[in-house]
Amino acid sequence: MAHVTIQPKILYYGAPVVLLSTENPDGSTNITPLSSSWALGQSVVLGLGVGSQGFANLCERAECVINLPDAGMWRKVEALASLTGLFPVPPYKEQLGFRWEKDKFAAASLTPMKSVSVRPERIAECPLQLEAVVRQIIRSEGEGGFAIVETDVRHVHAEERIVIGDRYVSPRDWNPLIYNFRHYFGLGAELGKTFRSET
Repeated sequence: MAHVTIQPKILYYGAPVVLLSTENPDGSTNITPLSSSWALGQSVVLGLGVGSQGFANLCERAECVINLPDAGMWRKVEALASLTGLFPVPPYKEQLGFRWEKDKFAAASLTPMKSVSVRPERIAECPLQLEAVVRQIIRSEGEGGFAIVETDVRHVHAEERIVIGDRYVSPRDWNPLIYNFRHYFGLGAELGKTFRSET
């Protein structure tokens, strides 16, 4: 197979979408869509822009909910894509077409749910909800940068329809929303499983 060297504008090469719930200064919940995350053990690492209300909230109040939408929720996620919790809207975000929205739950027709161990609310429509606390934030240098946020997951909530027994998420029933080079996808047919699978 032939390969060519390219310089893509973005490197969103396919990752699950996260709707990150954080607490605003007034106690309300902000929702930040993002597509940079990965899990290892009971930790989830998030990547998000430092010019977001979600990042500002995490710096002040180190709790969050990592809400994972399924593929059928892509329109709700897209309804949040051009919204910001920052007021006034920074000029660079305004030029990109962002607008301020106080109530992101209403804007995307989502339902808030009380969390068990953290203050930000969960998103009822998301089949997986991970309540977490921030362990560490590493911020890149310069304007328009990003932050790497390491979290410890304290509680995992899953819709009954995707649960096997009392501790497994069914990979056949869980269909995460994937952000693939700025397009939304779900999963295809199962190809196989690793030797370590217990389901």
